[in-house]
This record gives sequence, structure tokens and C-alpha cells, in this order.
Amino acid sequence: MSSGLDDLYGGGPKMKEECGIFGIIGHEDASAKVALGLHALQHRGQEAVGIATWDGHQFHAERRMGLVSAKMSDEKILDSLPGAAGIGHTRYSTTGDTVLRNIQPLYADLDRGGLAIAHNGNLTNSRTKRAELIRKGCIFQTTMDSELFLQLAALSRGMTMVDKVIDSLAEIEGAYALTILTQHNLIGIRDPLGIRPLVLGKLGNAPVLASETCAFDLIGAEYVRDVRPGETVICHADGTVESRQITPEPTHARPCIFELIYFAKPNSFIDGDSVYELRKRLGRRLAKEAPVEADLISPIPDSGVPAAVGFSQKADLPFEMALIRSHYAERTFIQPSQKIREIGVARKHSANAGAIAGKRVVLVDDSLVRGTTSRKITRMLRDAGAKEVHFRIACPPIKFPDFYGINTPSRDELLASNHSIQEMRNIIGADSLEFLSLDGLYKAFGKGPRDDDDPAFTDHCFTGDYPTPLTDQMQAKTTAAIEQLSLLAESS
Repeated sequence: MSSGLDDLYGGGPKMKEECGIFGIIGHEDASAKVALGLHALQHRGQEAVGIATWDGHQFHAERRMGLVSAKMSDEKILDSLPGAAGIGHTRYSTTGDTVLRNIQPLYADLDRGGLAIAHNGNLTNSRTKRAELIRKGCIFQTTMDSELFLQLAALSRGMTMVDKVIDSLAEIEGAYALTILTQHNLIGIRDPLGIRPLVLGKLGNAPVLASETCAFDLIGAEYVRDVRPGETVICHADGTVESRQITPEPTHARPCIFELIYFAKPNSFIDGDSVYELRKRLGRRLAKEAPVEADLISPIPDSGVPAAVGFSQKADLPFEMALIRSHYAERTFIQPSQKIREIGVARKHSANAGAIAGKRVVLVDDSLVRGTTSRKITRMLRDAGAKEVHFRIACPPIKFPDFYGINTPSRDELLASNHSIQEMRNIIGADSLEFLSLDGLYKAFGKGPRDDDDPAFTDHCFTGDYPTPLTDQMQAKTTAAIEQLSLLAESS
């Protein structure tokens, strides 16, 4: 789902995470289970939370700014959400202003009944399609791309709500995982390439949908399987689940590689593989490709921990904590402004002088985006007595922005897009800097080397190989070019 449209097209300094979605049907305590599931998915978005339920007679909804634990744990709020079916959403915006009307789930009354929808992902033709629908007379209530699903479903002549929802997908480009609540069903949908994740589980006999399996662990649900790319699952209150394939033939899956590298919780499973173990394999591969003479290996906590464990094991060097993270500071990666983010670096990490004084330290992290945090950490460790500071990054250099649900900076702000590795090393002040190779990344995940004609992942942040049309992006470039030509014509 998707801060202002300028951010989406590279105008803003933000880099944000995705969103988390959850749904359950056939369980009398639905709202409480949804709240718990969203709490497990809080790492995917910390800006806002919403829950919608169906009690057999009417829909109920609560949407609040803030964390799940702060806004959806009150018994009075959960009591205001009766019913045996519900969906929820925890948000960090990638398109749409940070206002109450943009908090999901979104709801609409259609000719076949009510429809509530929660969306993780980003649509790459939303601006173009939205303008087209407005010209036809459609009235939008939000500034989010996610509302397109409701608008297009409303225009469908499908005989059932499921048909209407599936009809809407024909005009959609980009990435999406959806949980949808109707008066009769809980529906889960994953985009044809499987860019955004969605998993199916069961709590007793009640079907459950979530962005990650870690949400099942918290409520005691059993993982059944991943929803397939291009698949719609229709879950009923009696526990039965139907499947429909959206695309005529199953499309080759290209899930977002950043789910494995960063976004998914380490205790989640993706396609049956432990995320924690996969990240350890990244670290081991990195140690093989970029060895270094040092005294200790340390993660940049918390996201760099599994890769650092793997690096330490392969390099046969001690694993130590050179940095101590404050768990009372917000995550700098998704702070809403650059000024707050920079203050957050100092609040988030402090050097462990007792472990690093006089030592050659290797810092392992999952990624390097702007370099702001890395530069501050290097200086912090040197001030604490570190003899050398080396950086090892468990993914290739990030050179291209994302348009599928991760609100990355523009290319001007991506350090690797504008600098060589040696230049980046000088900027962050490290003694050495090395990245995992692209083939090494694929090999660590058991998919390598990368097949350029048929890659196993959506890896455009490294390669610039975008797997879907970027209609809005191309339209924006065309408009800018026309405006520039007009200005040149006027000046001549």
C-alpha cells in the first residue's frame, strides 16, 4: 500500500518499510487475534493501524495513528469490533499522506454488499489510472493507490463480490498482497509475480492470512502454505478454502529479495525456508568472498545479527557486540524526517568500548543505503578505541529506487548509485568496505548464479531490472520532457 507522491517518484528523503496485513474468519475472538497478528507484524510499519470486522449483520472498524500495542490493546476498542471475521493493517506509507483517512482497511458499499480491503505493496500505474477514473466521474476519498481496488471493483459487472475483486486486477500494475473482507468470505490475493508476500494458515479450523508466518506463531496458528503468485484464496467461516488462479497460467515467481535480506522477521519462514538461516548463509558467503584480517566480528544490530553470525562461523573469528542498541529508540530506517533520523542514530547505538578497544573490528550489516548511519558508527567506534573498522555488507550495492512497496530514496541519495566502492569507503571513513556479489547472493539462497533471462527474485534495487511496467514513472518522465521542450521553445 502505498507519503506524498513526490516521495514515491524520488522527491523526498525518506526510505520506509512496507506494510503488514492480517485476516481471520470463523473465530469468535477475531478482533483480538487480528490485533495480536498485527503486533507480530509491527516491524513492517509503525505509522498507523486499522482493524475491520464483520459480525454477521454489519461491518465495524477502528483506525488509529500509532503502534498496535498503544492503539489496539484496549479492551473497549476490541469490544467495539465484534464478529467472527476480521482483517487488519499496520502501515508505513509509500503513497498517500499521513492522515486518518488513509489508514487501512479501506471500506466501501458496492452493489453486492460491503467490502473492506487491506493492501501491502505499491501500484506502478496508480497515478495514471486514478486520473483516468476521475475524468470518468469517480470520486476518491483517499490519496492512496490502494483505493483503486475499490473503485475498479465498484465498476465491475461481476455477479459476485469475488468476481468484482478479481475483475479489478486486470487494470492493475505493480505489487500487491491483499486481505479482503466481505459479508461472506475472507479473500487473500497475491500479485502475479509474488513480489509481496502472503501466507495461509489455520487456527483450529479458522483460516488465517498474514504477510509473514511470525504472525501465526503469536496467535498459535498453524502454517499451511504460501499463497501462490497470481492466486486468489477464498476462505469460508466453516474452514474451507477455495483457490482461483488469476492469471491463465501460473507466472514464474519473482518475490522481493529484500524480504529475505531485511524486511521479514528472522523467525519467519518464506517458502518453507527459515529467514534466520538464510541470512546466516548470506554471512557465510560474504566471509568467503570478502575475507579480512581482524580480531572480532560484530553486527550492526538488530538486522545485521544473523549475517554476522554466519560470517563469524565461516571466518572462525569471535562474535562480539561492538555496538549496543537501545530498544527504547525508534528505528532510524523509517523515521519520518532526515533531522529526526540523524538524531536517532546517536540514540539508537552506543559503542561497547570494553569489547573493541585496541581491536580490529568487522561490522556486518544487511545493507548500505545512504551511508549516514555507517559514517556516524565508524566515528563512534574509533572514538571508543577501535584500532580498525571494516564494513561487510550482506547484499550487493543498492543502485536503483524501488516502486513496489519500499519507499526508497531517489538515485541521488543512494550512495552506491553515484559512487564507487572505494569512494563509499572514504565517505563512511572505514578501513575497508566490501559487498556481497549478486551471484553470491543468489548462491546463498540456493538460486544461483543469477539467470539474467529468468531471475528468481525481484532484485531491481541492485540491477535496475524492473519486472513490471512503470507506467507512472514513464508518464512523469514524458511530462517533464514536454515541459522542458516548452520552456526551451519559449526562451528561443
